[in-house]
Amino acid sequence: MSIDKATYDFYQGQAPHYSLNPALGPSRHLDAFLDRLSPAAEILELGCGGGRDAAHMIERGFKIDATDGIPAMVRKANERHDLNARLMQFSELSAYAAYDAIWAHACLLHCPRAELPSVLTRIHTAIRPGGFHYASFKLGDGEGRDLLGRLHNFPTPEWLRETFFAAQFAVVAEDIFAGKASDGTQRDWMALTVTKS
Repeated sequence: MSIDKATYDFYQGQAPHYSLNPALGPSRHLDAFLDRLSPAAEILELGCGGGRDAAHMIERGFKIDATDGIPAMVRKANERHDLNARLMQFSELSAYAAYDAIWAHACLLHCPRAELPSVLTRIHTAIRPGGFHYASFKLGDGEGRDLLGRLHNFPTPEWLRETFFAAQFAVVAEDIFAGKASDGTQRDWMALTVTKS
């Protein structure tokens, strides 16, 4: 399992945009997610991008293991926020009960549909009992590419719920909201917060 080449190339080239754009603040669901955790919680971030969410978690006092599968993103996140972020693809996650929570904002949406169940199993294994996981997806009716050539799994809400349930997660919160992607397309998103059952 490896990152789709066109998606990889896009983020390798666009890393400065995602790390230096001052208009990009913390993700809209981040504080509500953090409010569920104990003050000493250890959090793994998948797809840390430019590091804005990890930096906010650190400001709130949490211990963060920030990761991304794109080398340029890891470099920019560390240059801007000094996170000690590290390179890791989803398929390389092999931790066992090591984290209280795993945050994956707008990154698992690039995981091929056929591979997402395996990735969710890895996430489930890496979370401690009672821990939480957050992920957000652009909704649609099947895997495809956006106007920038990036691969998306474009799931339906029903498919997402079933897939997380099959991975032994219980949904504790969900939000479907309208959003504008970087390719300019208006599309509904779904954010899920789940717990390890």
